[in-house]
Amino acid sequence: MARRFKYSIPQMTRRLLHIAAPVKGTLAVSTLASIIGNLAQMGLMGFGALMLMSCAGIADGSPITYGVLAAISAALIVAGRYTEGVVSHAGAYRLLSDMRIHLFQTIRRLAPACLMDREKGDILNIAVSDIETIEFFFAHTIGPMFTVIILPCVTLGLALWFHPLFAAVLLPVYIIVSVIFPLIAVKAGRGVGMRYRKRLGEMKSLVLESVYGLKDIQIFGCGERRMQAVQKKNKEINKEAHGLTLHRQTVSSAPTFFVYLARILVIGAASYLAVSGISEPVGTVLLSFVAAASFSSTQSLTMVISSLLETYGAAERLFVLEDTKPEIEESKKPKKCGHIQKIEFDHVGFYYTDPQKPVLDNFSLTVSENEHLGIVGESGIGKSTVLRLLLRFWNVKSGRIRINGIPIEELSTAELRRRIAVLEQDTFLFDGSIAENIAIGKPDASMEEIQKAARRAGLHDFISTLPDGYDTQMGEMGARLSGGERQRVGIARTMLTDPDVIVMDEPTSSLDVLHEKELLKTLREECADKMLIIVSHRPSTLTGCTRIIRLENGRAVNSLKSRKSLFV
Repeated sequence: MARRFKYSIPQMTRRLLHIAAPVKGTLAVSTLASIIGNLAQMGLMGFGALMLMSCAGIADGSPITYGVLAAISAALIVAGRYTEGVVSHAGAYRLLSDMRIHLFQTIRRLAPACLMDREKGDILNIAVSDIETIEFFFAHTIGPMFTVIILPCVTLGLALWFHPLFAAVLLPVYIIVSVIFPLIAVKAGRGVGMRYRKRLGEMKSLVLESVYGLKDIQIFGCGERRMQAVQKKNKEINKEAHGLTLHRQTVSSAPTFFVYLARILVIGAASYLAVSGISEPVGTVLLSFVAAASFSSTQSLTMVISSLLETYGAAERLFVLEDTKPEIEESKKPKKCGHIQKIEFDHVGFYYTDPQKPVLDNFSLTVSENEHLGIVGESGIGKSTVLRLLLRFWNVKSGRIRINGIPIEELSTAELRRRIAVLEQDTFLFDGSIAENIAIGKPDASMEEIQKAARRAGLHDFISTLPDGYDTQMGEMGARLSGGERQRVGIARTMLTDPDVIVMDEPTSSLDVLHEKELLKTLREECADKMLIIVSHRPSTLTGCTRIIRLENGRAVNSLKSRKSLFV
């Protein structure tokens, strides 16, 4: 039988506590403040009861003394709660910041092979919403974990001091409320929290996809169907939210019964003692007040438990992503390949999921320095896969890829991707200035270097017409750029990093004939001394290649010399 959850509650708790280790001092102060605040609440109730009984002549001691102690307890409640809230959240927010950075490093390590089946909205939900949900564990859980142990122990000690019978009747109630009930609550409701977090991720993916595809949704008139899909997903979320709310209310209300039961048991025990000739009026009243105060912390634990369902659901989603084994492992002793002069695909075999359906089978190819190679073939035949294997997005299943005679697995990915640049059919523009977008691969580049790269890409004159020139923000402007202008930003990025090899995956598919000719002219003038590998369905894009190969059945079946070269 398959495991319903990948991690157990103890496993996740230990892991979350390990994450909290860098701020253990901060959380220790927060926990101490929580304990003091809760003990002070018991003190306020206890000293208040003693003050009343002292005034009535039932208890010994000065009412003024008890009143002062009650006032001090009230002040400690305020100080403890304030300190706990401020300090715990300060530590929690620092941990969340570290967790987001670690998650981004994880995504970098896994991309793109291990993230192909993950929806972008779901990853976004993990990075933002799920990590934010885990804040509850650091800020609101660790303190109650200790108070729920210490406060009952103090109350039981006081009960034992008055008479063992009081401790005997209170102990089972504390065990049920503090141990048994929370464990049952977590076990019974864990699936609800997990499903709720999953549905939220699905909704964010749907909304994100709808926003990106809004233009096509409007063009093809499928807005109503899209809205129905959103409404359907929203109903699924509401269903899970209802289940989560029902569980939370059950968990938070059920312990109230035991709180009143404890009071009844204390009074019942006192009655039994009185009948037996042992009168404990002070102990009865005092324990009634103190026990009520101690159970307030226990009840807060039940509220924590109900909220932890979401927290553990979010934590499991995060840990599953972080523990995913990357497709690519860096070499422990990476080698330097130097300037790339030759690339060899030696009987390479590759498949994505099904070994019986290989994308490449016994594929062999050699590309030499300054050569301009075109790759053609039917859609889905493996042309883009060749480029991605060269960039080592995946490892080959059989055969070997060599750079200057060195197996690609022995090179660092940083070295590989510094020397090989990619120009795809759509250049992504980040939220920043156009200068920052050009310098994405070389953030320390000077403005002179950025402008030189833009001129080489034929982009400088266009940038000069923008409102703020190179400082123009691409947040909204990016959507207004034409396909050719966006591609030229990609070329400028490439020119700035000055790679040895440029691989292009359908670089002109979104361009009209005029912009395609302009792009090819730029490549002819600026990339004549570089190795180029171009994948395209357009014969016009490949006209200038010195050699063209065709992919069939996962192999390079022929090699044709171009009649005309644009790069000479």
